Amino acid sequence: MWMTRVVALCLLAFVVSAEDKKLSSHANTLADNSANLAFSLYHKMAQDKNTENIVVSPVVVASSLGLVALGGKASTASQVKTVLSADKLKDEHLHAGLSELLSEVSDAKTRNSTWKINNRLYGPSSVTFADDFVKTSKKHYNYDHLKINFRDKRSAVNSINEWAAKSTDGKLPEITKDVQNPDGAMIVNAMFFKPHWDERFHEKMVDNRGFLVTRSFTVGVPMMHRTGLYDFYEDKENNLYILNMPLGKKQASMILIMPYHLEPLERLEKLLTRKQVDTWLSKMENKAVAISLPKISLEVSHNLQKYLAELGLTEAVDKSKADLSNISGKKDLYLSNVFHASALELDVEGNPYDTNIFGTEKLRNPKLFYVDHPFFFLVKDNKTNSILYIGRVVRPKGDKMRDEL
Repeated sequence: MWMTRVVALCLLAFVVSAEDKKLSSHANTLADNSANLAFSLYHKMAQDKNTENIVVSPVVVASSLGLVALGGKASTASQVKTVLSADKLKDEHLHAGLSELLSEVSDAKTRNSTWKINNRLYGPSSVTFADDFVKTSKKHYNYDHLKINFRDKRSAVNSINEWAAKSTDGKLPEITKDVQNPDGAMIVNAMFFKPHWDERFHEKMVDNRGFLVTRSFTVGVPMMHRTGLYDFYEDKENNLYILNMPLGKKQASMILIMPYHLEPLERLEKLLTRKQVDTWLSKMENKAVAISLPKISLEVSHNLQKYLAELGLTEAVDKSKADLSNISGKKDLYLSNVFHASALELDVEGNPYDTNIFGTEKLRNPKLFYVDHPFFFLVKDNKTNSILYIGRVVRPKGDKMRDEL
């Protein structure tokens, strides 16, 4: 009997130590730096007038940059460290740290949210991937590799989209309609993210409402409703509401930032810095909030190549300057495309809510948080302070309704 107890105590100690495991110093550095990358990358993307919805994962982008560093030499590789503000890190600490960070934040067993991340490096049919690069990139960044005939564009596009759909269980049916620059290497991230709320919405409290895309265009969306206790802040100076919705086991949160009324998001986005978001979070108070949130699914794909170049990754994307010779053993590749695609699903699912507070003073006179117009969001990891997602919802899917205004 005593032996059984000893074994049980050892197992318990192992579980506790696993849960309390601290990240290495270089993983913490990269978590912090990737959070800074989140805002600089977002602002570059938001300047594109042809872009409506934005859904991007900074930690996955950081790991893709790590892959470029792994395949690169000389200044092509060192530019990655500059973009990540990690010039002082040794190469082995860069790769180990990025790998450790992504493994930590995407662990489905401990995070209790759905996040499927699939990565592939495509090369032209003429390339031969070096065995060491294939092995190391699989180890650190979970990339697989495939040669493809980019000159047969229709076949190449179909192959890429079929892989993305299959690897996300059909949630992401299309990443691209075209492939530019068929003589380079192409990074593809295909992801499906579905938050699991710390307190679920009731499936019967869903009805059809209007979402105002512009003053003259409204779409119908299913709207979820619930009232509960949330961290909330109203920035009266800037006419904004900020709401913190815990996910899963409270290891991460979705932070929603919304102007009082329908307006273009440019004004809000000028305020968006990491320092400002931290200031808003520091001023939050836990109070009753009546939330109405669209029950939506978004499929968003971005080609990040030009944005990363604007942030300093200039050599890897330049055919005449790139040295990615660790990939094939030859200086015959450059980074022609970086497709970063996510399916994001907001649904009612989550943990059971506390019914004891209903009908009590705690829920009297709740603040209203009615999400019926474009908003900005962050998914923030509470352990590493990294940002899992950053983005905006401007036009959700839905049928056009009559003009509201």
